[in-house]
This record gives sequence, structure tokens and C-alpha cells, in this order.
Amino acid sequence: MRNARINSIVLGLAAAVVLGGCTTTDPGAGAAVQKREFGRMPDGTPIYEFTLKNSKGAEARIINYGGIITAVRVPDKQGKMGDVVLGYDNLEGYLKETPYFGALIGRYGNRIGNAKFSLNGKEYKLAANDGPNTLHGGIKGFDKVVWTPKVMATLTGTALELTYLSKDGEEGFPGNLNVRAVYSFGEDNAIKLVYTATTDQDTVLNLTQHSYFNLKGSGDILDHVVMIPADTFTPVDSTLIPTGELKPVEGTPFDFRTPTPIGARINQADEQLRIGKGYDHNWVINKKSGLTLMARVQEPTTGRILEVFSTDPGLQFYSGNFLDGKITGKGGWAYQFRNGFCMEPQHFPDSPNKPSFPSVVLKPGQNYNHTIIYRFSVK
Repeated sequence: MRNARINSIVLGLAAAVVLGGCTTTDPGAGAAVQKREFGRMPDGTPIYEFTLKNSKGAEARIINYGGIITAVRVPDKQGKMGDVVLGYDNLEGYLKETPYFGALIGRYGNRIGNAKFSLNGKEYKLAANDGPNTLHGGIKGFDKVVWTPKVMATLTGTALELTYLSKDGEEGFPGNLNVRAVYSFGEDNAIKLVYTATTDQDTVLNLTQHSYFNLKGSGDILDHVVMIPADTFTPVDSTLIPTGELKPVEGTPFDFRTPTPIGARINQADEQLRIGKGYDHNWVINKKSGLTLMARVQEPTTGRILEVFSTDPGLQFYSGNFLDGKITGKGGWAYQFRNGFCMEPQHFPDSPNKPSFPSVVLKPGQNYNHTIIYRFSVK
């Protein structure tokens, strides 16, 4: 039943029909998409925030700068609504140096080693914005561009479409790439994202989503109980680039096949934890193909549960190791060490340089597709 339900969600998004306009009514649930100006770019371009709300009063908010999810308000076990993602109260915060709060990541989510890769015998040099490596698409990735928004109707309700043309050579990547991201928020308190793209040249592509979650709404995330159905993960070198090995999680702090609190083993004397300053690694999900449960996270105090589904083969679990109290976010909250965690469905880091990893090459005539679902519930 669960798989059939998820498949209907995907089919509904795929069958989306454009309504036009910026405020419309959800034909399934009766909820409206609300639009407000969120701020202006330095050149005066207005940025809008779109609120997708279901009939239960839960909501997700998205801006067309960086495809950023600015807020997700869902109930706890007492029925009290609370925001469970980190971010800022205004556009100015997102325009400053930010650790990708809530952003749509591309062209290549995660890292590419030595800021270069070869494709069809040609070497492409990228910006080194993370030590010697390229991180999350380079200096100006998809998280820092203005997307074109449009409100849509789907078989499962109202959605927000964002589109962007990434021109040949942008951040060093080949091909004119047309990208489309569709966000919806359903009666099951689930954010659904469907990414599609086409190119006019062979290129590499790996789109993901970079929300920082805290199911308590404040404090650290060490009590959150995580389950990841993965027998192996990809260990990394000193610059967080995968070595190419698929290492069994058995007997390591990376074994989350049985639900385990994030803080239970995060400070163990483990070389991979030392390199990542905690968890900042890619898990190889046990799957064949299609939409699969990638992770389940429960917070015992509020009873909130997050389930993550994706069609991609890997999941980057990041435990907020580089938050250091220097960033002040919503409501004046200074985000401290491990105040948020990320679950980023993806292809494996550095895949363009690792022939043994699943391919990330997109060719003309092919359609890139990646579906991500973040579903919230309570226990």
C-alpha cells in the first residue's frame, strides 16, 4: 500500500498542468498557495516566497532564489505546529555566506575531487571552492541563482514549479542544461520534489536538496534516532573525497540499520569520524531501482518523525559539524555545533572521477529524473 501511495504521488507530479498566476487554490485539498515578496536581489530583482499549506494547517515555504525551502511547519505529538528547518527570516541572510540552508543543489551535489573531471576524452576544470575540490556546483551553484516560478495544479494538489537554464560553461560544466524542479506539499505532510533536466551536450548532473532539519525545533540533534537501510558507505580521504571503496558498515559507527541516536557513537575514536568531524558521508542504500526509503529519523521528545524517500542510489547524512555559533538564523537563534542535520539523496560524491560508481552522465535526448520525498509524521 505504501509503495502504491508513493507511486501515485510521483505520477501526480509528473502529470502537472500549468495553471498560471501566482496564487491559486489546491483543487484536491482546498488550500491556497500564498505568495509574498521575500526581499530583493542587489540588482533590484524581487524574490518571492511561496507557502504551500494543506488542510491540516501544516505548510512548506519555498523561495525562487536558490529553490530554498525556508520553513516547514508540522505538528508534534501534542498537535503543536513548529518549524523544523534551519534558515533565515529574510533574504539578506541567504545572500550572505551560508552553509546551503534549504537549498536546491546543482549542477553537482557534493564534491568533485581536485575540481576537475574528464568526459569523452576532454578535461573540464571547475572552481575549487572547498579546499582543492568543487563543492555543490562551484562558486555560484544552483543555490545562488534566481529561478523562474510558476504555480501549478497536479493530480495530488497544488505545486510550485521552478525552472532555470544553466548555460554551457556555467561554473565550468558543459552543455546548455534546462532544469525543472516541482515542489508540492500534501495532506500526508510530505514535501515532494521532482527534478527533471535535459541537455544539448554530454554533461554530468547530480541534483539534491540541502535542508538542515531539527525535529525539536531548537537545541542539538544528538538525541534524534536515525535508521539508514545501507550495508555499505563510501569512506573518504582527508579532503572528504571518496576513496572508491564501498566499506561495510558492520561493526562501525556508520551502522544505522538498527535505529540509533545520532550522538550514540559520533565521538568514537574512528578515523572516518575524525576526518568528517562527525557524520558527513555517503551511504549506499540497499535498493535495486525506483523510489526507496533512504532514512527514517525520530525525535523522542516531540514524537516527530521524518522519512526520506528517493530514486537515487546514495544518501549523504551530515550531522551539522561545521555549524559553530557564528551564524544567527530565525528568531535570533545562533546555530551551534550539531544544531541541525541533513539527509541529501544523491549520486555518490566524485562519481565523474570514479568509473566504478553509478554513472552521472546525461546525454542529449535523455531525460534526467530524480524524485525526493520528505514525509513528516508523529508517534
